[in-house]
Amino acid sequence: MSQSPNETRVDIAALILTAAALILTLVLHLLPALFAGLLVHSLVHLLAPRMFGRKLDPARSRIGVVIVLTAIVLGLTALLIGGATGFFRSEGADLPTLLQKMAEIIDNARTTLPVWVSDSLPTDADALKDQVTNWLREHAAELRKAGGEVGRGFAYALIGMVIGALLAVREIASGRAEGALALSLKHALGLVEDAFSRVFLAQIRISLLNTALTTVYLVGVLPAFGAHLPLTKTMIALTFVAGLLPFIGNLISSSVIVVISLSYSLPIAGASLLFLLLLHKLEYFINARIVGSRINAAAWELLLAMVVMEAIFGLAGVIAAPVFYAYAKAELVSRKLV
Repeated sequence: MSQSPNETRVDIAALILTAAALILTLVLHLLPALFAGLLVHSLVHLLAPRMFGRKLDPARSRIGVVIVLTAIVLGLTALLIGGATGFFRSEGADLPTLLQKMAEIIDNARTTLPVWVSDSLPTDADALKDQVTNWLREHAAELRKAGGEVGRGFAYALIGMVIGALLAVREIASGRAEGALALSLKHALGLVEDAFSRVFLAQIRISLLNTALTTVYLVGVLPAFGAHLPLTKTMIALTFVAGLLPFIGNLISSSVIVVISLSYSLPIAGASLLFLLLLHKLEYFINARIVGSRINAAAWELLLAMVVMEAIFGLAGVIAAPVFYAYAKAELVSRKLV
């Protein structure tokens, strides 16, 4: 059945508005809010019938899920703040002790470093402290900007969660008839949410694979060469949790593993860095393969989308590329254009 000119105009308007909104999330750095909102909205839809059954009023069941998710988020935030506070107040976690430990690591590494490298390193904790102080003074503006971006991203994510929860509840509570544009926008946003859900489930598989490979390296490969790193279980858990964030999560867990490897020895740190670099590069192809299978896209399609989005929007573009491309392809498929 062919659409009327009015229906066609409404669909085109909805497509333009949806595409503009997605692009603005990258331009205005609102991607954390978008993904957090989509995650909460999807979880409410998924968990409400499973947690409370279908006999309970749908609005009440969704409100119940929202309360549970809110308690989980607040609990995790409290644990994170409490753990960080306890760490920095604990014995041996002060700055002088940390600098002394770093100086000892550097001093132990001098025997394996080339002369031209060791001559440029600080000789003791006081020299290291002076270098750190000078570096902080020179890069104070950049550090303030980076800290502000992290805090802003976290705040946006919390706001996105609230919006996603409110929308999930309002869908049932609202009984007002919706216009043609609203219905078309709801259809488009439903495709965006479906694309996000598919990519998120694929990212869980990718994180499990990264965690398995990292576990083999930390528990199998390194001990085989006599290297037993501390905090192995913590690093494995961090690899899985951080791995739920595409690409940037791999960088976070890799940095922690390299730093802890450096505390053991410089050659082990070098081996860890090489392994994690290879794993990070491999993630591009693993991501394209696994995510592509979830969204019915060939690996080369997703790789091309990731490369183009990274060139335009940087790291945020790489993270958003699978979801945005999955939505674009779903729109084309729904209209029988591909």
